[in-house]
This record gives sequence, C-alpha cells and structure tokens, in this order.
Amino acid sequence: MHRNIKKGNSFQHFLHSPFFDIVQFVLLITIMFWFFSHSVEDMGYHWQWYQIPRFLYTWDDAGFVAGSLLNGLGVTMKISAISLICAFSIGLITAVLRLSNSIPGKIVSQLYLEISRNTPLLIQLFFLYFVMGPILGLDRFWAAVLALSLFEGAYASEIFRAGIVSVEKGQWEASHSLGLSYKHAYRLIIIPQAIRRVLPPLASQAISLIKDSALVSTIAVYDLTMETQSLISETFLTFELWFTVALMYLVITVTLSFLVSYLEKRMASPYRLDLSF
Repeated sequence: MHRNIKKGNSFQHFLHSPFFDIVQFVLLITIMFWFFSHSVEDMGYHWQWYQIPRFLYTWDDAGFVAGSLLNGLGVTMKISAISLICAFSIGLITAVLRLSNSIPGKIVSQLYLEISRNTPLLIQLFFLYFVMGPILGLDRFWAAVLALSLFEGAYASEIFRAGIVSVEKGQWEASHSLGLSYKHAYRLIIIPQAIRRVLPPLASQAISLIKDSALVSTIAVYDLTMETQSLISETFLTFELWFTVALMYLVITVTLSFLVSYLEKRMASPYRLDLSF
C-alpha cells in the first residue's frame, strides 16, 4: 500500500513539474508541424531550413557575429527584464496600498487597476507612445517598457494581494507583540511569506509578460517579432522563421519555469509536513 501511495505521489509531482509542460508542448508542436507540413506540401511549399542559421549567427574574420534573430532576441530580453522588475514593483506597491488604511491610496490603486485591466495592452501601448511619449519625452523603447510594466503590474498586484491576505492573522499579532511597526512587519514578516506562496502564479505572469512583449513591434521596436516580420518580407520563409521564433520563446519560458521551480524548492519551509510514505 505504501508503495502505491509513493507511486501516486510521484505521478502527481510529475504532472505539476515543468517536464510535463515540456512534454505537452512538444506533443502539441509535433501535431501542429505534422498538419502544417502536410498542408504546405499540398500547396507545393518547399522547406528551406538550411537558410535559418545565417539569421541567427555568422562567422567572419572577427569571429562570432549575431544575426537579426539574436539581435531581436536581445531587445526582447532587455525589454522583458526591465518590465518584469517594474511590473512586480508596481504590483507590490499597489497591493499594499489596497490593503492599507489610506483612503487616497485605495482610490488611486483601484482606479489604476480598473483602467489597466479593462483596456487592451495594444491601446495602452499606442496611448503611451503617441500621446504621452512626446509630453514625457519617451522614446519607443521606454514607452514599450512603461506600457508592459503598467499592464502586467495590475495583474501582479492581485497576485501579491492574495499572497498577503493568505498570511495568517497570528503573524501580524506576533509582529506587533515584538514591537514592529506596520512597515517593518510587512518587510520582515509578511511579504517574505507572501512571495513564497505566490511564486508559481508570479512565474505564469512573467511568462505572460514575455509573450505580450511581442506587441511592442507595433510601435517599430525591433524586437524578435519585428525582426522576424522584416525577414519574412525579404525572404518569404514564413513557416521556417515563425517555427524558429516559437522555439526561441519556448526556450526562454521553459528556462524561467525551471528557475522558479528551483527557487520554490529552495524557499520551501523546512517545517512543512511531508505526508508521503
């Protein structure tokens, strides 16, 4: 019986592991590739995968030279990294304001959430670049960063708020009994526990931000998507380039999933009860 319980626990762990997500994605890509390959064969399409490497990198007398796709990937990673830090910071501040006793703070945070969550990211991107950009002196790169940060920060704030609310009331009482102020209780007691609990949904939000960053190509930011569209217009290698870009995004998101899974294990409480036998 104990052996069956262990097998069940191992299977449940596999279902919630990044490996299972990889298996699902690879299976989905395989099925889609099979359908695409058969459909394009009927259209007389000829695959030209041998041309893809030169868009990734080349070698010359100076050595390694990044191609258009790697340059676009670098811009995507830069935008995503800065936006991720800003989005989580905005989300945490907004969550604290919503839970505070400050009436102006609650009004401002609620107004920000309603506007950001109920309008499309593309509209926010256009508004910040074409309307607020000339006023604030924002170029297209920082307009993209600001739009992604505000949009994703609204969703991150709900994740942080749920994590803070989930912390037991006794933790607040214990921190106050030690003479800690609200600021120190948040910083030393509440927020560390809340972040530990909301790491998986924060990881999902980070992956969503990386995928949403493809929209910055609409304001002529030469990220991975914009570089791909430019190459397709020159070479007409539509399927080869888009499949390559999909694989690059997959590598980024899977790497992030592994990193978060590692952090989740490292931050797990050593006093958690293990019910496996």
